Amino acid sequence: MATITAAQVKELRDATAVSMMDCKKALQETDGNMEEATRLLRERGMATASKRAAKATNQGIIATDSADDGKTVGLVEVNCETDFVSRNEDFQAFVTELAAASTTTDDPLAEVCADALTDRIAAIGENLKIRRNVRFSLQGSGAIGAYIHMGGKVGVLVELGCEKDDTVAAPAYQQLLRDLTLHVAACNPSYMVAEEVPAADLAAERAIFAKQVEGKPEQIIDKIVDGKVKKFYSEICFLQQGFVKEPKQSVAELLAETGKALDDTLTIRRYVRYQLGA
Repeated sequence: MATITAAQVKELRDATAVSMMDCKKALQETDGNMEEATRLLRERGMATASKRAAKATNQGIIATDSADDGKTVGLVEVNCETDFVSRNEDFQAFVTELAAASTTTDDPLAEVCADALTDRIAAIGENLKIRRNVRFSLQGSGAIGAYIHMGGKVGVLVELGCEKDDTVAAPAYQQLLRDLTLHVAACNPSYMVAEEVPAADLAAERAIFAKQVEGKPEQIIDKIVDGKVKKFYSEICFLQQGFVKEPKQSVAELLAETGKALDDTLTIRRYVRYQLGA
């Protein structure tokens, strides 16, 4: 019997999306012949996934789950080919399992759950993809809020920090956390603060703004451009955006106002927003 190398097993796995163990068995049974091993897996109905590997996966679900203590929350996006499958109970159950798994690792679930994915592809008969996942573990006092919008089309995590443990239980704090997740879902900030905007992007915007005010008196051009930059920041930076429920108030002002009412300092430590297919 031919010696089967790990490289051969991986090559067959990449070509068929079948589990490593089944690939190794098929290669052993065919004395390492890649073509015959592939045909053998197909004959056994195990290589369904390979036939669908090129199919587009534009539909799917974004889901979230949290650990029992609520201090670790995960978010995952799972794609499929059709809306019909996204409404399939078996697919939805699989996404629920993956959401739970997202709370246990920072590694890509596409790798961690590769065998389970292959099995589910074969069972459902449509290409599926675990596109991305993320895990937030609480960093100090505070809480992590999660929100799923539009039946799983948008998912958000926000970590809201505070300095006093008792603050977390306050209704105003809990309401703020919910509102911030809604805000991220609706307003889709690209950055937390202006300082995070890449210098090249800012320079490009300033050049556009300067072009827009050509012909204006030289002494006011810089002021006009600075005003446009400020508006630019208010559109893309979380803390500078107008709060979704009260656009005249910035998110930073809302944080300060709520913190003052709670006699605490509130900080948005981090956030993430997934939009299906984006």
